[in-house]
Amino acid sequence: MGKSCLITGGAGFVGSNLIRHLASRGMRLRVLDNLSAGRAADLGGTDAELLIGDIRDTQLVEQAVQGMETVIHLAAHTNVIESIKTPEVNLEVNVKGTFNLLQASVKYGVKRFVFASTGGAIIGEADPPVHEDMAPHPISPYGAGKLAGEGYCSAFWGSYGLKSICLRFSNVYGPFSYHKGSVIAKFFRRVQVGEPVTVYGDGAQTRDFIYVGDLEKAIVSALQIEDLPFGEAIQLGTGKETSINELVVLMRKVVGEGIFPSLVYQPSRPGEVLRNYVSIARANQYLSFVPATTLEEGLKETWRWFKQES
Repeated sequence: MGKSCLITGGAGFVGSNLIRHLASRGMRLRVLDNLSAGRAADLGGTDAELLIGDIRDTQLVEQAVQGMETVIHLAAHTNVIESIKTPEVNLEVNVKGTFNLLQASVKYGVKRFVFASTGGAIIGEADPPVHEDMAPHPISPYGAGKLAGEGYCSAFWGSYGLKSICLRFSNVYGPFSYHKGSVIAKFFRRVQVGEPVTVYGDGAQTRDFIYVGDLEKAIVSALQIEDLPFGEAIQLGTGKETSINELVVLMRKVVGEGIFPSLVYQPSRPGEVLRNYVSIARANQYLSFVPATTLEEGLKETWRWFKQES
């Protein structure tokens, strides 16, 4: 697995959880983060070195990568709707930023490069379960940018021997997600302030929700297992389809019937996939990945964290 690791976006949601997991294994950790979606304070209790800056800064990227055996690339412009509004920002961050990191990783002899990708936004509208052999048809600049990142990971493995692996995250939730734009974090923030919860569309749209604790175990496996399909993608999720309406029922149960606010339904938004859940057969094959946290258990843990933060 290596003794040192750079985590881009490490002060963000997934990174804040992952760093604690890696620190417990005695790894030397460095974080590169511009703090646009994270807080330096969330690295508290770890010995992680923090470099504040942007992955578009090639000199800073080289400084961050130098001396690191492994790289976990989480930093990204992640919002689908924002990527439609400002596709040029998405291009600069998600494509050029990823390229900068890959190039620096080759230059400084990084042994393993783990790229945080996505499934639904890359595949587009398709009959689920989504799997790695499906042809990509992105319907948003965000999906296109992540697909380009996967392409460069493949190219840097094929051309330079950089052991890269692309992990396609489903909808991740859990502690430290206060800044995350995904549905569970948004709904919990609404609950905290007592404001109505907005559902776009009729609520029948589906997602595959994976608890961050399960995700981080898969990332660690991707760092240490030698027999992996380098340059390729592995989908991570639960393999279970949950509608937004079903999610609301569970969240209402976790929060309390009298506390959960009213629902407001708004028209569907362009660029968003209607149905999405994934096959995790490949993750099970290569990473021995078996998600252990039920959605209700994960929601309880997440709500407990949100209440502590309020």
